[in-house]
Amino acid sequence: MSFETDIKPMFREEDRDAMEFVFDLWKYDDVKENAELIYQRIEDGSMPCDLEWTPEQLATLRQWIDDGSQP
Repeated sequence: MSFETDIKPMFREEDRDAMEFVFDLWKYDDVKENAELIYQRIEDGSMPCDLEWTPEQLATLRQWIDDGSQP
């Protein structure tokens, strides 16, 4: 599992634009550094603000984090 093929594609352009003031969801280093915060925000439904992630998407992000957040 990798950021480029599995994680980055889950973040839409509008997600990136909405969060750009804090970090860039399309940059590996930014997402890796903030992975737990991003996970928590998606899990509690506060991110993204207009569309809930599927359980499969959330599980993919959790697995990527748990596996060491590979590029």
